[in-house]
Parts: sequence; C-alpha cells; structure tokens
Amino acid sequence: MPSTYRPRTAVVLPGTGSDADFVARAFTEPLARRGVRTLAVDPDPRRVVGSYVDALNTAAAAGEPILVGGVSLGAAVALQWAATHHEHTAGVLAALPAWTGTAEDAPAAASARFTAARLRADGLEQVTAEMVASSPPWLGRELAKSWRSQWPHLPAALDEASRYHGPAEDDLERIDVPVGIAAATDDAVHPIEVARTWAALLPHAGLVTVSLDDIGVDPAVLGYASLRGLDSVLRRP
Repeated sequence: MPSTYRPRTAVVLPGTGSDADFVARAFTEPLARRGVRTLAVDPDPRRVVGSYVDALNTAAAAGEPILVGGVSLGAAVALQWAATHHEHTAGVLAALPAWTGTAEDAPAAASARFTAARLRADGLEQVTAEMVASSPPWLGRELAKSWRSQWPHLPAALDEASRYHGPAEDDLERIDVPVGIAAATDDAVHPIEVARTWAALLPHAGLVTVSLDDIGVDPAVLGYASLRGLDSVLRRP
C-alpha cells in the first residue's frame, strides 16, 4: 500500500451460508503481507446482517479507520456500511458481488430461496448431499461444513440473505470510498456483470478478475485480487 495508507485492521464478512473460516482464508494471508490484522466474522444465522453490522461497529469504535470487506453478501454489507461511515473506513475489499439493488431474480438470491425451501422440506443431510454432488468439490466441502455449523437456523439465514437490498446504482455513484473488487469471470451465481456495474458506477473502484478454479485452489486469490483492485485506485493521480 502507499505510505499514506496504512490501516492496521480489516473486518471481513462471509457470503450467504458461508463462515468465518472461508473468508479468513480468503483475506488473512494477503492482508498479513501488508501488516494488516484480519478479523473474520462468523454470522449469527438468526440475524446475519445485524451480526455483521455489530462487528463492524465494534471494530470502528477503536477509533482508527479500518478496511472492511467480504464475499458476496458480505461484500454488499461492508460496502453499505462504509457508505455511512466514511470517517471510519480506509477502504473496501469487495469479492464476488452478487447483485445491485434489490435481489429480485438475482441467481444468488434465487439459489438461497430455493435451498431454504428444500432444507425445510427435506432436511440438512439430504440437501447437503445433493449440493455436494452438484457442486465443484471445493465448494461442496466448504458449504457442507458451514451449513452444518448454522443448522437449524440456516433456512432463516438463507431467506434473510435473499431479501437483502444491496446498494442500488444511484447509491453506488455516491459512495466516496476506495473500493477494490474481485470477481470471477465464470461464476453464474455471482455474475461478472454485477462487478462491472459496481466498478463503473463507484467513483473510486478497481476491478480484478479471477476464475472459480483459482478460488478452489486457494481462496486467498480473492484477497490478493481485491487488494490489487484497491491499489489501482489509491495510485491514481
């Protein structure tokens, strides 16, 4: 990071149905190489967004500007928190943004609603087994672990996420903090078009792309990519 930009703490938030373990592996190593401590937040499945905001507020109460970020839903919550806490935000690391504004028919929201209904109807074990069979091996392993940790409140957590109203286009245009965006070019659940919209509308944003295979080999590629995106903003004249 440039010499004028040295936050000491980053708070990172998981995506829908995910957990602190995955988001920690995505961000801890890249941030540690820059002298930044990572606080990865485990969601409370009974109040996912509320638990994220509580963690951000607690970290900000220490008084120093912090980096905030996350994956998918976590990225949206971090960005919206930063929009109203400029004085506490050193920058945003947004990985795999899922939708802009209302979820409506966004693939990630539709998947969350469908999975919540299936979990209520058929139970954790059957739905997890089907998910593992239809997912890339690395993703199946990740979600099988995090889903079990959030059971029996997982269906409610998925429903909450599917209703989350992310930053709309006019909101993005007013968010005056530096943002590094990481997106996968081949992720149907987190379409690259969403990341491109965020990068185009945010006043200070940089976008770096990866692939799902890259993430499967090492989730830290998300952290490195979002940091490179942030660097590209901070080095602009």
